[in-house]
Amino acid sequence: MEETPLEATRKYVEGVTWPADKETLIERMEANGAPDDVLQTLRDTDKDRFTAPSEIQNALWTEA
Repeated sequence: MEETPLEATRKYVEGVTWPADKETLIERMEANGAPDDVLQTLRDTDKDRFTAPSEIQNALWTEA
């Protein structure tokens, strides 16, 4: 991952309505240009629902 989790979250979650289920979140982030490693990290997480961007950051930090 070239960006920090904070940078990735800020850059790719535009247009997400919170809370968001995992698939909706991944679709929106993919449409916003998120790289494959970020998307795969979210696919691999056990969470099925995200209530805030901070939860994405936590998932990405775990893998960073």
